Amino acid sequence: MSKATVVTGVIGEDVHVTGIRILEHALRSDGFDVHSLGIHNSQEDFITAALECEADAIMISSLAGHAEMLLQGFREKCDKAGLKDIRLYIGGQLVIHSEPWEETEKRFLKLGFDSVAVPFNLPKSVLAEMNSDLCSAQDKTSA
Repeated sequence: MSKATVVTGVIGEDVHVTGIRILEHALRSDGFDVHSLGIHNSQEDFITAALECEADAIMISSLAGHAEMLLQGFREKCDKAGLKDIRLYIGGQLVIHSEPWEETEKRFLKLGFDSVAVPFNLPKSVLAEMNSDLCSAQDKTSA
């Protein structure tokens, strides 16, 4: 039995897939059930996949710097689709301009993401966070 189910993919016209592929491999190796959408995904693609596989989380990658624009209203759409409890993770190169990391993180948290990974975050850090967020929550509900 898997730890948790995660939908992964790259938002918009971004073709940078290496980072998310590395994370998918790390997640699978750690016991997560990963449903990879690959590149060129819309908000609706992530929501449909999450509903179909009864996902616990969605992990979105973006290196083109347009994620903020592409993900406006995403949390609200998830909630409306019945995914109010789903955890939303995002990482990559999220902006195309230079600003303090804290400002970038703040904007994505305001968009409804539960976690915003700093660029060049190592897989072991992501795994530790996801294990804490998703697996401890499952342990509590199964107890």
